[in-house]
Amino acid sequence: MAFAFWFIYNKLTKHNDLKEFVKLLKAIPEQQIWLVLGSVFLLMLFNWGLEAVKWKQLIERVEQISLWRAVESVFCGLTWAVFTPNRLGEYGGRVFFLSPKRRIIGVVAMTVGNIGQLVLTNVFGAIAVCVFVHRFIPLEPIIFAAVCGLAAVFALFFLIFYFNIKWLNGLLLSIRFTRKYKKFYSVLARYQKKELLQILLFCLARYAVFTTQYIIMFLWLIPNLSAADIIMLVPILFFVQSTLPSLDLLDIGIRSITALFFFKYITTQNTAVVACIASIWLINIIIPAILGSYFVFKLNIFGNTRRD
Repeated sequence: MAFAFWFIYNKLTKHNDLKEFVKLLKAIPEQQIWLVLGSVFLLMLFNWGLEAVKWKQLIERVEQISLWRAVESVFCGLTWAVFTPNRLGEYGGRVFFLSPKRRIIGVVAMTVGNIGQLVLTNVFGAIAVCVFVHRFIPLEPIIFAAVCGLAAVFALFFLIFYFNIKWLNGLLLSIRFTRKYKKFYSVLARYQKKELLQILLFCLARYAVFTTQYIIMFLWLIPNLSAADIIMLVPILFFVQSTLPSLDLLDIGIRSITALFFFKYITTQNTAVVACIASIWLINIIIPAILGSYFVFKLNIFGNTRRD
């Protein structure tokens, strides 16, 4: 808790992008601010609510938990995630809400859900890159066709791998060193394609929600942008961010630089672009981490967490 609040306080008090966002808000009617930011905030709650339902479904193969318990574990994981590289703390924050003997298996189950989200990020990112190249980067037809072909193979690989996640179980069983840990990862073989499709649909719903957040913010602060351009560029931002190592409290710089690089093709309002990125980072990452701090106190690391 001390680490989480220290990181959050430091980042919020020294964040120049957030200060620019506050300056922009001063010129906007207060009622409009509450309406827009309130809508984005509600979408954030809906987004993490979907993640809680997805987590509950994933973990059913391991342990039965209530929906509220799933919500608690998701928000607790967000608090742990903010000060750990690549959100690794999110795994700990969630699985400590499970019985001790099922926590490692819970990590494997959570990985399946994260792979589903990564699949969509890569598939939509690959499609968006092709559209972006076609619109803004002149290439010879044969080179552009090659780029699209590579993107299609890339996207297809992730889809095939996800719907055959049990192959990973077989691969681990074939390695002598990992074979002795099969009781932890054998859950991979239990997920049927129908279940994996349901999980992927939850991932798709979440993807649609946080894409909508970006559309709302960009159209609000930069009204002359078209929704089609935003829908093209946002998946590219997600795609680039997913490939880079990051820390939730530090990757706002990466998000801003990436957004400025791609959005320069459709707008010159750099301050507004960075303000959009910073505000969504605050609403989607920092506020949930603060809300999740309450659930951290319910953890019992060496035994079962307190049940309601």
